[in-house]
Amino acid sequence: MTSRRTFLACAAAVMLTASGALAQSGKTVTLLVPFAAGGGNDILARELGHWLIEPLKANVIIDNRGGAGGLIAAKAASTAAPNGLTLMFVSSSFVTTTAVRKKEPYDVEKDFTPIAMIARGPLLVVASHASGLTSVRDVVARSKAKPGSLNFVSSGVGSILHLATEVFMKKAGISMTHVPYTGSGPALMDLVAGRADLFVTAVPTVLGQLQDKSLNLLAVTSDQRSPLFPDAPTLAEQGVPGADLQTWWGVVGPPAMPDDLVAQINAAVNLAAASPAMTKRFSEEGATSYRGTSAEFAKLLKIEHENWRKAVEDGDLYTN
Repeated sequence: MTSRRTFLACAAAVMLTASGALAQSGKTVTLLVPFAAGGGNDILARELGHWLIEPLKANVIIDNRGGAGGLIAAKAASTAAPNGLTLMFVSSSFVTTTAVRKKEPYDVEKDFTPIAMIARGPLLVVASHASGLTSVRDVVARSKAKPGSLNFVSSGVGSILHLATEVFMKKAGISMTHVPYTGSGPALMDLVAGRADLFVTAVPTVLGQLQDKSLNLLAVTSDQRSPLFPDAPTLAEQGVPGADLQTWWGVVGPPAMPDDLVAQINAAVNLAAASPAMTKRFSEEGATSYRGTSAEFAKLLKIEHENWRKAVEDGDLYTN
């Protein structure tokens, strides 16, 4: 109860200090989600939307616009009126979706207004029991002894899970055989069954399998150990430096939004992301909440785009 009272008090402060008109409008804010309902990103977006109602003093509805790798939602967000009533919930795929195309379908930096990043977390490097792999050093040693002898699965060509593994291989100086699937679910099934060797994936995908010890956790891809898996070493600790690969979540809006409106929504999003419920949700995702300005998020998007674009170019991983 105390935490909720604290949140409401902070929300009131955000409303009083906001210079934009949205907090007083009582209108409806649409939060576009470029994923189907029911998935991990959708659940996070709905939780965020719930906690945005009070600080924005507006109804918040979730509009799932899945399909085309997120392009349908991105098109709707980039062409909406810059009045703060249409926002989009984004994750790392917001950048990788465009980075893997030679002709980029949208400009990450120009076609949207960055509002706030709300959390970030590592990916996990996991292996099947059948592979006999118990550490990243095992992966490197076996791959160097016989390049291509190990395989890795992903949720599809050009997905962040695919690209992250490509970066890992480049940093480690190894090659493995890619086996793409149409989603993480089928890939995970074959990994657990021993028909695949390695998977670099998000925490929720393999949390159950790690808890019942049906997979081996080899490393986390962040530059620091995860509080959720304190015994799992980082890639750098396993002899693969420079591969700080993290997934993240945030909110963007249409281009040309007024600065005062962006600042107001940024404050509301930061407040919502810091709510006890959201903090707990991020923890369950193996992530940590993040508070920052719109300018800081813009800088991160630029760096993310440049890094993933380079990874695609280096590996010739274009999907079209």
